[in-house]
Amino acid sequence: MRGGMDASASDDNTEELGQKLLEDLDPVIEAFLAMRSNEGDKLAEVMLGQIDEIEQLTQSASEIVHTRRDEMEASFHQALSRIMDGAGQADMARVAQEIALLAVKADVTEEIDRLRAHVSAARELVAAGSPMGRKLDFLAQEFNREANTLCSKSQHTELTQIGLALKSVIDQMREQVQNVE
Repeated sequence: MRGGMDASASDDNTEELGQKLLEDLDPVIEAFLAMRSNEGDKLAEVMLGQIDEIEQLTQSASEIVHTRRDEMEASFHQALSRIMDGAGQADMARVAQEIALLAVKADVTEEIDRLRAHVSAARELVAAGSPMGRKLDFLAQEFNREANTLCSKSQHTELTQIGLALKSVIDQMREQVQNVE
C-alpha cells in the first residue's frame, strides 16, 4: 500500500489530541450514567410488576386454601372413618401419627406464608436500589422452591395451576435478575 510505510511526517506532540478527548469525556460519562440509571429504573419497574403478580397468585392460593378448608376437613373425616372401620386391632397411637403426617403433607399454609415474606423482601431489595443482583437471585431460588412445594402438596387442580403460574413468573423474574448488578 503506497504511503503505508512512509514515516516522513512525525508528530510526537499528542497534547492537543489529549485535550480534545478530555473535553468530550465528561459529557460521554454523564450520558452513559444517565442511560444506565434509566435502564435500571425500567428494570425495577418490570421486576416490581413480576413481584406484584407473584403476590396476586399467592393471594389466590391463600383464598383457595381458605375456601377449601371445609371441603378438606369433610374429605379427611370420610377417609378417617373408612380407616377406623377397617382398623380393627390397629395401634391407635400409630393411626394418630399417620393421620397427623397426612394432614401436615396436605397443608400449604407455610409455603404461602413464606411466599408472602419473600414478596416483601424482594420489594425491599428493589426499593433499596443498591447492588442486589445476588440477593435477588437467591430470593428467586427461594420463590421457586416454595412454588415447587406448593405444586407437590396441593392435591387440587386450581392450586397446582397457581403453582405452575408462579413458577413461570418466577422464571421470568430470574431472567431479569441476571441483568441486575
